[in-house]
Amino acid sequence: MKIMKKIIALSIFILFLIHPLIYAQIKSQNNNIWLHYVGKNKVSKKTFLTLEATMRYANGFKEKQQYFVRPSVDYQVNKTLLASIGYTHYNTFVYGNPALNKRPIPENHLWVQTNFTHQIGAFRLTNRIRDENRWVGLATLKPNSNEYIIGDYAYRNRLRYMPMVTFPVLKHEKSTVINGFVGDEAFINIGKNAGATLFNQNRLILGLGYVISKKSQIQLSYIKQRIWNLTDTIEETNPTLRVSYLTNLDFTKN
Repeated sequence: MKIMKKIIALSIFILFLIHPLIYAQIKSQNNNIWLHYVGKNKVSKKTFLTLEATMRYANGFKEKQQYFVRPSVDYQVNKTLLASIGYTHYNTFVYGNPALNKRPIPENHLWVQTNFTHQIGAFRLTNRIRDENRWVGLATLKPNSNEYIIGDYAYRNRLRYMPMVTFPVLKHEKSTVINGFVGDEAFINIGKNAGATLFNQNRLILGLGYVISKKSQIQLSYIKQRIWNLTDTIEETNPTLRVSYLTNLDFTKN
């Protein structure tokens, strides 16, 4: 129990640390809507194949913000530790005023992740750490033209840390029907190509989940997203509504 208290105290402390007081030269705001899917598929006693995908819009549905596709292989090391390796393909569009990009920017990530879970009474505490190796498209002007093209890719390294607490809100016949969750995720630039700012993004997350069955759930989240560009000249603060559909299928059962 003492260890659990230390973990909770450390998580709360980090939550305060990851709201940096960084002031960019230009500040903007976009009201986002994200459509999100996560499918977890058990294929052996300890192995899972997961597919995550999202389509993100800025300023309602007026502008495309970003999409990604993220397959991964997950291994349940023990009761509390889930280890993963995966790939993500992103495409970030030109949106907002001012826009962060000159043209749509592709990214390819290879990443490793650990997810620690501890049950403390009715509360489930998770600590997710992801190390992302990123290859980010660089927009350059096409010779003798005003058109931007992807001329090359730059390697960047980013660390993501997300503590999350999940708890029951409404139960029926001893089963949770609606759960709540609160957390925060920090995106930290590391390595020699980290840029002018330590933080790439930060997301404060609050939400509710409706448990349809043991195999599926719908979640509605409010996310306060903050983004800083590589040179720290633009900062976005984006109130975001995320609608998620989660599935959990077991292919080991006949």
